[in-house]
Amino acid sequence: MRPVDPRLLRYAAAARTFFALGGLAGLVQTVAIAAFAWSASALVVRAIGGASLAELAPLIAGLAAAIAVRFLATWWADANAAQAAARVKSQLRRAVVARITALGPAWLARRSSASVATTVGPGLDALDGYFSKYLPQLILTAVATPLLLAIVWWQDWLSGLIVTLTLPIIPVFMVLIGWATQSMQARQWERLTRLSSAFLDVVGGLSTLILYGRQHRQAQRIRSVSDEYRVQTIKVLRVSFLSGFALELAASLSVALVAVSIGVRLIDGDLGLGVGLFVLLLAPEVFLPLRSVGTQFHAAADGVAAADDVFAILEAPVAHDAAEPSVAAGSPAPRGSSVVLEGVRVVREGAALGTVDAVLPAGEVTAIAGPSGSGKSSLLAALVGFAPHEGRIVVAGRDASDDPAPRAWISWAGQRADLVEGDLLANVALGDEEPDAALARRCLDEAGAPELELTRSADAEGRGLSGGQSQRVAVARAAYRARRLDCAVVALDEPTSALDAVAESAVVRLARALADEGRAVVVVSHRAALLDSADSVVPVLAEPARPAPAGDGNPVAVVADESVEVV
Repeated sequence: MRPVDPRLLRYAAAARTFFALGGLAGLVQTVAIAAFAWSASALVVRAIGGASLAELAPLIAGLAAAIAVRFLATWWADANAAQAAARVKSQLRRAVVARITALGPAWLARRSSASVATTVGPGLDALDGYFSKYLPQLILTAVATPLLLAIVWWQDWLSGLIVTLTLPIIPVFMVLIGWATQSMQARQWERLTRLSSAFLDVVGGLSTLILYGRQHRQAQRIRSVSDEYRVQTIKVLRVSFLSGFALELAASLSVALVAVSIGVRLIDGDLGLGVGLFVLLLAPEVFLPLRSVGTQFHAAADGVAAADDVFAILEAPVAHDAAEPSVAAGSPAPRGSSVVLEGVRVVREGAALGTVDAVLPAGEVTAIAGPSGSGKSSLLAALVGFAPHEGRIVVAGRDASDDPAPRAWISWAGQRADLVEGDLLANVALGDEEPDAALARRCLDEAGAPELELTRSADAEGRGLSGGQSQRVAVARAAYRARRLDCAVVALDEPTSALDAVAESAVVRLARALADEGRAVVVVSHRAALLDSADSVVPVLAEPARPAPAGDGNPVAVVADESVEVV
């Protein structure tokens, strides 16, 4: 593990301020340490020489001032570390959420959501130890150790030589310990991720497990993973305690050599008491920051392991940068614009759907039909901008294939009604900084949910609403965005899968109303009511498996993805 990952400075501006202020605090601490050692040694020498209390008063005041300054500098360094940790975590979380948005649901679908949540949540929280314990000592080592060592050389070259020769022993121990700790910490982090994923998977499917009487088997699985994590944690702690002992022993023996040398020369009269005492007080301070770095190395390991995962997300390549969603952004494609798909074919990780050539006329409802696994949802994902594709998507005569996502000219509702914590007004008007309550009420009514009050609360899991109600809220959200942004295209993915016939008819009427307003409405559905109400149907057929192009070692398979979601 590198002492400081340069990517931390690149992705978190607060880290740069932390290092600057930390360096200044370290310099003040170093001056206070030297002042304390000089005042204490001078005080002892003069007291032995018979100086009066009045003569010793300035030295006593200087000693007290050095102690106070060191205390304040240490407090300042700790406060700077705590503030920096909070700011860096906030900046990294914002950056990783923006990056995940840019990467899109196709990237997220290939990973465990629990693993990503653990990395961004408790994983980054482990940076508290990294900033509050490890980095301050690392900065102090870089500032205090060379300055204090120079002072020791200046006062007594032999003591300086002894310290210089013994000082590298601690970094050698740190490197050896670090190799062992890094691999153990990586295994511990892997087990924590497995534990989090397993627990969230069990909680998510608990009702199904209880229904089939399999909940006890999953409890055993959680117990087994927890035991693995406990054992690995104890191993890490054991290495931590043993390494701390080794570092303390090495530093103590080094200081003892200096003390023996000074004692022998004091007896021989080759060294003055003032210089000897001054050097003897400084010698432990030369080793202290370096010993603390080794001791606090383990406090940093969890945070560094999580930060590595965060940096991997931040450095994952994307086709383009995500644009900031904003209601005020306007729509680059005016209402009344048709959408032309020219040879559109989604390719993702060696999988592809059949090539689609179609026109999605403005003012009409177009249904996308095909067997399960043929790639209907993948086609909509390409339209929304979250799936890489071949071919062109032409809107209002302009190639919009490379438009950033979210695309201001399209409104979308997925198979799952992904809600946010808050009332229904916030969910229907998602992304609108100044929600229009009247428009939200109208869209909910037209989506077949007149019984739902805008003040009603819901959470990200949809608790407080039935599945059908959540789905109608998602459809209302798509209608709200289309009218608020004046979107040219509305895409609905299985919008009535959880609805009864009455509620489904309301959604059919809403789709028709949006089309009558001059929008191109695209609907993916297996339901006869939606297919029959459409003006036209675009079939999507699975492409037969075929050999990969030259240079690609992976065969091309058929996309079997009906669950691409935008959160």
